Amino acid sequence: MIQISEDITLISLQEYLSNKGWLENNEEITQISKAGEGNMNVVIRVITNSRSIIVKQSRPFVQKYQNIPAPIERIAVEHEFYQTVSKSGIKSHTPKIIGFDVDAHILVMEDLGDCDDMSFLYHQQNITDAQFNTLILILHQIHNTKPPSDFPDNIKMRELNHQHIFVLPFMIDNGFSLDDIQPGLQNLSLEYKENDQMKQIINSIGDKYLHKGDTLLHGDYYPGSWMSTDKQLFIIDPEFGFVGFKEFDLGVMAAHLVIATNDLSYIDKIEDSYPANVETYLLKKVAGIEIMRRLIGLAQLPIVRTLEEKKKLLTMAKNLILS
Repeated sequence: MIQISEDITLISLQEYLSNKGWLENNEEITQISKAGEGNMNVVIRVITNSRSIIVKQSRPFVQKYQNIPAPIERIAVEHEFYQTVSKSGIKSHTPKIIGFDVDAHILVMEDLGDCDDMSFLYHQQNITDAQFNTLILILHQIHNTKPPSDFPDNIKMRELNHQHIFVLPFMIDNGFSLDDIQPGLQNLSLEYKENDQMKQIINSIGDKYLHKGDTLLHGDYYPGSWMSTDKQLFIIDPEFGFVGFKEFDLGVMAAHLVIATNDLSYIDKIEDSYPANVETYLLKKVAGIEIMRRLIGLAQLPIVRTLEEKKKLLTMAKNLILS
């Protein structure tokens, strides 16, 4: 099976893509490079004499943390998600699929061009109304898309995610020293790791996450999955997608906007802006859990905050979970 990497030879990749019919006549690869900092998968940018495309391959582990096993079939879930939403109004906000090789776990897509993921929000510490409204509109259209009855349950990815969202961040001894991230953070986390009332609520939301719901979800709706240009906004990396409860996506979105801006009013703003009924208590609890796990869990964000600032965010998160 072909292994994709930025070190693959032009000849090998040319032969593979040509044999699959994914290159045009007389189209030749001229350059291969790494396409950003992929967390889960190997992602390369392939430049030809006529265009640029993205080639993505899943491995049986997390690309960024290769000691963490991950289901290799996640790329098939991503492909199915794109196919499903292509029938909805958000087609213009997702990359065009060029080809999918289920056996090699390879997805080939259009290159979105000169754009970056929206992790800059954590440093910019604000989001424009236009960006916010577009993100809400896209999410509602995803949720409003009826998934096929055989849409993958993605349970292995959910089980992996469940550990990193609802379990490991709240274990006193999880083998991960937060002081390696920021001195004093480990001690700061103990108040939350030892809060049994809060952990009981977290466990109940975690159980709900593992059960099938009635709404198509992106599954990882945060700035790392949002791509922006001057005129357009795209959604990528739906490999955690599944059929669940809409408040999960909404709560994750809310959590990251609160982390970025320190403005708790985004909880209410999301509820008010989303054009359908929302279970407020679920939205708040998911947001609180996501804020907390991003500060004291293994999946750290590219943020610079003092211990005091993190303490304030953790207090906000605790209050949301217990509300």
